[in-house]
Amino acid sequence: MKIEYITLVVYLGVLLLLGGLFARFNKNLSDFVRGGAQGTWWMVGTSMLMSGISAFTFTGNAAAAYEGGPSLLIIYVANCLGFAIGGLFLGKWFRQTRAYTTADVVRTRFGTAVEQFSAISGVFLGPFGAAIQLYALSLFASTVLQIDLVPVLIAIGVIVTFYSTTGGKWAVMATDFVQALVMYSITLLVCFLALRAVGGFSGFIEYFSDPRVAEDYRFINDAGQFPGDRFTYQWAVVVFFMQIYSQISMSAAGRYIAARDGREAARASWWAFATMAIGSAVWFIPPMVARFMFETELMDSGLDKPSESSYAFIATKLLPNGMLGMLIAAMFAATMSSMDSGLNAQVGNIARNIVPRLRGALGYKDELAPKTEIRICHLSTIVLGAIIITYGLLIASQTKFALFDAYLILGSVIGVPMGFPMLMGLWIKKLPKWSYFPIFGGCMLPSFWSFWVQHSTGEEWTIQQRTMWILIFGLVATIICRLFYRSTSDKSRADVDEFFKTMHTPIDYEKEVGSTSIDYDQYFVLAKAVFGVGAAVLLILLVPNDWGARVCILFVSGFILASGGLLYWGGLRARQKVQAIIAERDAD
Repeated sequence: MKIEYITLVVYLGVLLLLGGLFARFNKNLSDFVRGGAQGTWWMVGTSMLMSGISAFTFTGNAAAAYEGGPSLLIIYVANCLGFAIGGLFLGKWFRQTRAYTTADVVRTRFGTAVEQFSAISGVFLGPFGAAIQLYALSLFASTVLQIDLVPVLIAIGVIVTFYSTTGGKWAVMATDFVQALVMYSITLLVCFLALRAVGGFSGFIEYFSDPRVAEDYRFINDAGQFPGDRFTYQWAVVVFFMQIYSQISMSAAGRYIAARDGREAARASWWAFATMAIGSAVWFIPPMVARFMFETELMDSGLDKPSESSYAFIATKLLPNGMLGMLIAAMFAATMSSMDSGLNAQVGNIARNIVPRLRGALGYKDELAPKTEIRICHLSTIVLGAIIITYGLLIASQTKFALFDAYLILGSVIGVPMGFPMLMGLWIKKLPKWSYFPIFGGCMLPSFWSFWVQHSTGEEWTIQQRTMWILIFGLVATIICRLFYRSTSDKSRADVDEFFKTMHTPIDYEKEVGSTSIDYDQYFVLAKAVFGVGAAVLLILLVPNDWGARVCILFVSGFILASGGLLYWGGLRARQKVQAIIAERDAD
């Protein structure tokens, strides 16, 4: 097991190093919270992908694949469709808002009161989602390494907080990219080994007719077949909406605002679409193969929640000696990328939206110096990191909810009501600025009612029941608010018109951003880090293995090193382009 610890320590060391390297890119608040709006499409797109997955993908969602087969893929179909819409036009629109944070977008559409509500509620509620992801990773690591999850949980939280504090958005995007390479290379290998073990893709498909799983592995299942009526038609419709609505509403704006311009934002979304589609095709084959081949052994393993450990279980069975550390690093990658993006977004809300309003209320009219804004970002990151770790420890101490259900319950009770007005405000132009709170209130009524019913009668609503009623009440509230649009003031209507006009106005990068040297710096700094990771993987060849296992190790290392080579080549091209621009200016 020593090689696994060494692999993990080296990997985490690279992440900490990247945080320090990208710290020099941060000169002001814009740099820290949105990378100075200078992110390239491949870096922004990869960060978008990684912020949408976590170790929960390989624990909670893997458990759903283990139990219900392909039914959970509806979640990833929605994700891919959301990215496709972003690539077609939405990514461009969001970047062209010229916002620093999502709360900025909310303010220009709904006003300051909604900005503050959105920012403050995000700071309080955002850490819950990150804590669930942190717990999921700790569960995975404790299963594989056979150690207590509490020290793992604390260590991961501290590391993510450290590099997010030092490097800001630049470090978040850079580490997301490196982590994506690690995660993709090892999960592709696990998928290949699982398919080989089960007799290839044809053998995998044949297992779907096995009497042990045939009833459970239908794409749509009957009511009552699974707890909470999961995997039914109604469940599929509701979960599809819950996944896609957040990607096509104003709450998704933060994904795109780090891109250089609208074109780069659109390309980033298409990149996220392609990588998410590939990932969806390979991430959930291993847990299903675990059900086919190792069901009895897994159920008798003594694990508290064996289905949530199905991915880790089959990986330990199939991976070559020394590669288990890479798998753990991949799971660390998936979760840490979600946590750091969430941390950075909430820090942006504090430094950009909450603190300035608070200072104004106290009578301070002068603007903060850039260094002071950076210090606020550092302090906010540390405090939020501590809150996430605390929430994670609390989640680890409860046994009532399964991970998959807990994540969806949180989204249906709070996430859908808060996000629904943002969805309507983006797609319905003639909606008053004051409409957010009436729509939000309408959406919350079914949530409150469901808890009252459960408390008074003991009848518990399913996620799909609650979400359906939330949508119905939200639509009714939206229609009522729309009827009052003409009665709003001229200034209010002019503000709404200005929001949509700005959103559809292309960005002139040279005039609005200007800096070009960071273009090739992104390539070179990342290329060096990727080369280091790829070379470290090669050292696993020293571990005793047969030739087949060594080929697997070479594949992972080659995948990472080849990516580093492409980055270095891209950096050379970007530098030549910048030098040509400078030479042309000097000639004029």
